[in-house]
Amino acid sequence: MLKIIGRRTSGNVMKPLWAADELGLEYEQVDVGGKFGGNDTAEYLAMNPMGLVPTLMDGDFTMFESNAITRYIAQKYGQGSLWPDDPHARATADSWMDWKLNAVNPFMRIVFWGLVRTAPEDRDMDQINAGIEQGVKFWGMLDTHLAGRNYIAGDDLTMGDIPVGPQAFRWFELVNEDQRPSMPNLEAWYQRLTERPAFIKNCMNPLE
Repeated sequence: MLKIIGRRTSGNVMKPLWAADELGLEYEQVDVGGKFGGNDTAEYLAMNPMGLVPTLMDGDFTMFESNAITRYIAQKYGQGSLWPDDPHARATADSWMDWKLNAVNPFMRIVFWGLVRTAPEDRDMDQINAGIEQGVKFWGMLDTHLAGRNYIAGDDLTMGDIPVGPQAFRWFELVNEDQRPSMPNLEAWYQRLTERPAFIKNCMNPLE
């Protein structure tokens, strides 16, 4: 049975949890990191030298890095679904997984930390608003890509949607409508995610 180590409120831990539930896998989830601590112990660092979450254990195999874990779960357990059979669809999913790291993470870190983890009196609203402006630019790229597609790699949910979905939830929860222009393809894609039980369970949780 899989063991997914990391607190549920981490956006990175949401990825393997969501993937595992989409595939109906049995797993054990262990709260580590954040207020739970435990990610700086010698035992944990032996599994994950970065001291971050998540870490995945699959029998006697251990690995870290959330996108790599998502790919592993998809390839081993989700052939033909999260791991598309078509190499072009798979490459598309892969591309947008890496796009999320390089494009979405930087501005969402500013917006999320500024609005969720910073007291109102200490917020740098100029920095936060600049982050939102970047978000409009980059989410617009995905909106364009999603034209004529239900999900990132085509008609069906794949591993490509998994890293992006939790950040989309944060974006729509945190950014007021008057600060984000209409993006109908992005909004329709996000609406589809919000109708999936595994997404609701693992990603649509209070922000902290």
